Amino acid sequence: MADSPDPSFPKRSAPGGPRAVLEASAAAAARGDPAALAIVLETEGSTYVRPGAMALFGARDGQVGWLSGGCIEPDIELRAQEAAQSQGIEWMDIDTRSDEDLFAGSAVGCRGRLRLALLPLSALREWPALIDEWRRGHGDLHLDLRNHGALAASVGDERMRWTLAVNTPPWSSAAVAQWNLEIPAPPSVLVFGAGPETPTLLPLLRTLGWMTTLVERRSRWSAAGALADHAIERSPAQALATARPHDAALVMHHHFDLDREALEQLAESANGQQIGFVGLLGPMRRREDLFRVLPASAQASLTPRLHSPIGLKLGGEGPEAIALSIAAQLQTHRHGEP
Repeated sequence: MADSPDPSFPKRSAPGGPRAVLEASAAAAARGDPAALAIVLETEGSTYVRPGAMALFGARDGQVGWLSGGCIEPDIELRAQEAAQSQGIEWMDIDTRSDEDLFAGSAVGCRGRLRLALLPLSALREWPALIDEWRRGHGDLHLDLRNHGALAASVGDERMRWTLAVNTPPWSSAAVAQWNLEIPAPPSVLVFGAGPETPTLLPLLRTLGWMTTLVERRSRWSAAGALADHAIERSPAQALATARPHDAALVMHHHFDLDREALEQLAESANGQQIGFVGLLGPMRRREDLFRVLPASAQASLTPRLHSPIGLKLGGEGPEAIALSIAAQLQTHRHGEP
């Protein structure tokens, strides 16, 4: 007989990175769900997450995000319900550094301490508009929370303030009475050309938190635009003229002349800046052939930024393995790994 489902397990768990949590929180706030956003304020010892990590509880579609391996989420969910009902901030101090916690199986993966604030989203009326600014790449999300209930949030020039009901934090004797947290804007990737890798690559990048824009004019691949956050059926020059800054660009048409056109445009500055990471799909010989038909100025501009062949050597064959290798290289670039 199959095991009965664990009633403490979330009904549905969306990808748990900052993008997934913040987008879900904005949707929950707009709907008026009895939901609360749990934010990690401080950590000590070995913990699953760092300050600034978030998870959403009480939304219509279930929990989004994780603050542990799953062992403390049921307790957080109960306190999140209290925050949503009271319309005030709830605090949690979760300390699993003792031997008793370790052997009881309730430790947060290791011995550590988390201090959390749970914010009732229905009390933050302007929250969805602020998260929309964050999604658009207009700046990092800055949060300033005081232990007396004052909360300030900003993205670029957009600034909002709230004062919420609050009790004294259980660690009131501590010196810290103010927390400043920063959630970086989601990275953005511009993908020139769809192909067999697209059905795996674009959803994977979105799950990892990237904002994805597909530039594709060929009718054969037009349906692939539904897999991206944005689809542009225009030339590379027109796509690069959009206002949003991009952290990376991938050139992967499987078509020599279309790749040449995209590379030539990427060699130029777009809105006064160059995309710092350009990936080219295909073997080294293909890159050499493309460089032979590019102007010398374009070659000089692209060489320091070009990653070709794109993708880490993870092993495997086929479009799915290629998509995974590309996503892995973008992640290492995004987080400064060699």
